[in-house]
Amino acid sequence: MKWLDRLEEVLVILLMATATLITFVAVVHRYLSGFDIPGLQDWLLGLNMAWAQEATIYLFVWMAKFGAAYGVRTGIHVGVDVVINRLEPPVRSKFILFGLLAGALFTATIATLGGQFVWHNGMNYAVLHDLLGQDVEGLFEGPVTPDLEWPTWIVYLAIPLGSGLMCFRFLQVAWNFWHTGELPHHDHGHVDGLDEDEAAAPDLHPQPTAPGGRA
Repeated sequence: MKWLDRLEEVLVILLMATATLITFVAVVHRYLSGFDIPGLQDWLLGLNMAWAQEATIYLFVWMAKFGAAYGVRTGIHVGVDVVINRLEPPVRSKFILFGLLAGALFTATIATLGGQFVWHNGMNYAVLHDLLGQDVEGLFEGPVTPDLEWPTWIVYLAIPLGSGLMCFRFLQVAWNFWHTGELPHHDHGHVDGLDEDEAAAPDLHPQPTAPGGRA
């Protein structure tokens, strides 16, 4: 599932980068609009950036949902395991499997309920009427967002998709733990590339060598 891992990482990076860029542009726009510069101020005030905050919120919601799935896969979620780690290995394994399967059940429930909500919140109209061209008299077209005027079901689609992926990650981790007894672990104090750089860096303060080759 390397392609899924890569897609997950790229999606989170793109969502975060896009939200950051929009926020930066909106702040610069608001700041420069306050300067009485002929021509520039009128042009900036004519730009409608009211949608920026709404878009940023939606991007961070999507990022959080898929980032949570990434966290399950890599083991970066914080957990209180003081008591669990003091148990005997067989008992500890059962509790860990129970926790992973409970997480899978919970996220599967959220994904199912979220999918039903999204479908009846306008996705059914978009698919049946706009995409397939069927007669959908009586179906609810669905609301739109205040500033961007996007169908809200597109925004809420992050719930079933993100929760469904998170459920899959819980099952994946549980399967690997059942067969190997190992959980994904992330060292929060480790910085990628730092150890390698330290090992490869030359010693800038070598110790003087005593006669005979002994330090």
